[in-house]
Amino acid sequence: MPQTGDIAVVGAGIVGLATAHALKEAGESVVVYERGRPGGGQSAAESRLFRHAHDDRRLAELTRDSRAVWREWEERFGTELISRDGVVALGDDAIEKLRILDELGGVDAREIEPDEVAERLPILAEQPRPAVFDADGGAIRTSAAIEALSAELGDAIRPGELISARATGPETVEVRTESERAEHSRLVVCAGRGAPALARTVGLSLPVTHGAHVRVTFALAGEPPERLACLQDSSGAFPETGVYAAPLPGNGAFAVGLSETTDAKEDGTLPDPGELEGLGERTVAYVERALPGLEPRPIGHLHCFVTELPWSEDAFAVWEAGPILFVAGHNLFKQAPGLGRLVARAARGEGLDARLRPDARLG
Repeated sequence: MPQTGDIAVVGAGIVGLATAHALKEAGESVVVYERGRPGGGQSAAESRLFRHAHDDRRLAELTRDSRAVWREWEERFGTELISRDGVVALGDDAIEKLRILDELGGVDAREIEPDEVAERLPILAEQPRPAVFDADGGAIRTSAAIEALSAELGDAIRPGELISARATGPETVEVRTESERAEHSRLVVCAGRGAPALARTVGLSLPVTHGAHVRVTFALAGEPPERLACLQDSSGAFPETGVYAAPLPGNGAFAVGLSETTDAKEDGTLPDPGELEGLGERTVAYVERALPGLEPRPIGHLHCFVTELPWSEDAFAVWEAGPILFVAGHNLFKQAPGLGRLVARAARGEGLDARLRPDARLG
């Protein structure tokens, strides 16, 4: 006899864990299939940046709502999951996005002067203007979040790689891993780079492009300050225009990345592996110019794959194929708590939020 469970989730990255947690909170029986360690794929890193600023008002709204769930999680798990140090954003683009946040409401963000920039981000060189401070943003404590959710789900997380999934009825999905066959009423696929291949088995073609990314970590040159904000730099003053950075826990190190990625194939091969080295070198050059408060020699590199949708680097969407849902997109760590609840509702038959449908082109 096959094993059974009400709803299954494929992938124990942050979105899969958040979705499974929301399902469990709603009283559902849930199983999570994960071929590696939880949080070990596209969710890997010691720190991620939580920021509210987006070009799409709907995305800013979802981010604001997700921030509220992060606070709920902190109370539930008894640990800090987003630092209280905020985000400093540089460049004219930051002012445009601030207007969206002001219209939206509920986000503590404002334009600040150079002296306050220096106070909140003392490792930064002479500050270009304008600058915006997102007080409700900060550094996501990624490991703490993954560990807390994994502990909450416990034995519901099962080791195993999904080999096949197919709908065998309007409310029945057959799942096969290398060691078991199971039946579920619904299936949610949060498999990152693996989602497009799984979607093709049920007749869906996800418009996902694949890339590879490098994030470089630097030690602070002096004593770690008690408070250290995250950074977004679109100013071009140093001269990159797509930089993001976040302190690691303890503020003794700073992880810096460019928003650019290299081309990658779906199978994980890189047409030009040297492009990753080039991105790393540009990141080091940026730090030498813009962040004199950091030691210029890197102390660590994180390499990871990314999946993007064609209409925006921040885009994400959910595809439906009968009782199977597929989640795909980029920059989802900050969105995970709110997104997980919306996906869980859809999996429970309450309907998919219109903003998440592919034709909504969220982002």
